[in-house]
Amino acid sequence: MNDAERRIKHERVAGLLEAEGLDAVLLTRRCNFSWYTCGAANHVATAADVGASTLVVDRAGACVLANNIESPRLREEEFAGSGIEVLEYPYADASARQALFEKVAGRRRAAADVPVPGVEAEPLPPAFDRLRWVLLPAEIERYRAVCRDTVAAVEDSARAAGRGETEHVLAARLSAALAERGLRAWVLLVAADERVARFRHPLPTARRAEKYFLLATCAERHGLIAACTRLASFGRPGADLERRHRAVATVEAALLTATRPGATLGSAFAEAQAAYAAAGFPDEWRRHHQGGSIGYLPREAKASPGDAMPILEDQAFAWNPSVAGTKGEDTVLCRPEGGVPLAPEGASGPTDWPTVRAEWKERAMDRPAILVR
Repeated sequence: MNDAERRIKHERVAGLLEAEGLDAVLLTRRCNFSWYTCGAANHVATAADVGASTLVVDRAGACVLANNIESPRLREEEFAGSGIEVLEYPYADASARQALFEKVAGRRRAAADVPVPGVEAEPLPPAFDRLRWVLLPAEIERYRAVCRDTVAAVEDSARAAGRGETEHVLAARLSAALAERGLRAWVLLVAADERVARFRHPLPTARRAEKYFLLATCAERHGLIAACTRLASFGRPGADLERRHRAVATVEAALLTATRPGATLGSAFAEAQAAYAAAGFPDEWRRHHQGGSIGYLPREAKASPGDAMPILEDQAFAWNPSVAGTKGEDTVLCRPEGGVPLAPEGASGPTDWPTVRAEWKERAMDRPAILVR
């Protein structure tokens, strides 16, 4: 746990407490727990947004309230040497649990990100979410590694796929590749052949991949979530699919160009709309959201027309433009020159993946192409 990073995060929380007239916040959602603790995990169920232990933060510091099932792992693996105390109650003793929560959080004005039984707390102010958005240098370095490994898992899985394999098999290979790298999948989408064009959120099925396929994931490590989509084809794609993919790359270039400090989600969305029209697909933006900011959630905020939400320097974004049959998606960091991919080896990630040249206004870049198998 990075002491300097946690000090800055505590200052952010203390500032919010002062601004909102609060004495403490209770954080049980995974995104908030991991953010404040520099990547600690409080969940048991992988598919759950809410964890099994609660972080209590006040002006003086923080502590964790956990049952006796969770407390040993938290003490030994997540908070050893951190200075954050783990307070324990017996899992089967509801009165002991309530007494501990009342001792720590009772008789104070507190806000909680989820309802906490036995504690009178108001909802966490929406402004708390924004504390997570601007990434600190240590977070960015962790994020680069998460993005690098996520891209590698997706691209390696695409290369290893065989013609005739089912989407379930493709998904299993990608799941294993992520797990081998210590990544947990929040989202895992697979489509083969005609399902790529029919569905923008294709859950894996028994459909066999005969012509081409799409792999997409949002994968997490240390609480930070990376998004990545790649397509691969058995034999060269047809001219129409290649034209559609070039259009997606153009829209992605427009979005990355627009991801600059001082812009808004709405202004970036407008650039995407203009790029769709320029590429010959003026209505495709209506058929799927275009993505938005990312970090400790798969999407912290999704862009929409006219959205006044500001884009911040060192905020992460995952744009996902799509034209029926193809899609683009990577995780980028907002810098003064625009969105810069977080995978450190380059725009297409850490492996030798084919690229397509895309241009928008004054900026040109290479974006991932469809891999020909």
